[in-house]
Amino acid sequence: MNASAEGLSVDEVYRLLIGLIVPRPIAWVTSLSPEGVVNLAPFSAFTYLSTEPPLIGISVMRRGDGLKDTARNIAAAGDFVVNIADETLVRPVHLSAAEHPRDVSEAELLGLELVASLDVATPRLACVPAALECGFEQVIAFGDQGAQLIVGRVRRFHVRDDLLDGGKVVTERLRPLCRIAGPKYAGLGEVCTLAPVRRDGSHSYST
Repeated sequence: MNASAEGLSVDEVYRLLIGLIVPRPIAWVTSLSPEGVVNLAPFSAFTYLSTEPPLIGISVMRRGDGLKDTARNIAAAGDFVVNIADETLVRPVHLSAAEHPRDVSEAELLGLELVASLDVATPRLACVPAALECGFEQVIAFGDQGAQLIVGRVRRFHVRDDLLDGGKVVTERLRPLCRIAGPKYAGLGEVCTLAPVRRDGSHSYST
């Protein structure tokens, strides 16, 4: 295949992007509506943007001509929580992507326990190994379809103690869940550990 992006339809571009930009980490976001309903939804366009201050970004597409509940809730409440799912939570993560009326809580519907956050109003999930309490920082619009990059500042880290070693997360213990093309998910898979590369570009081992 050798195709100009301008000659492809939106659906064709979408299928190529989600098939090539893999694996993608999943932000399992809880947000709080003005009516007090806790919305839960997964987003796989998710990354960190800065460490000082600690900023993360989540791209949220629109629902038709309007905003998705997550984007609307975050704008109104000014905070949200990114819950980090592991491989054992693949089914509830997938099911939480279904669209429901605004007065329906996906967390309640799926029987997922919520616990109070410490620095934000939005609760977090009790079942996840890690969570990031975030304050809303800004939103940046991209593209003709009005995709929103929601930027949040991490206010508090929740990480299960057994996942840490000297302050570092041991990813092999976390066993994070990732998204690939279509309704497909994957685990961590094989991990390859190499020697660090020095700042001058040299390696700490000989070939």
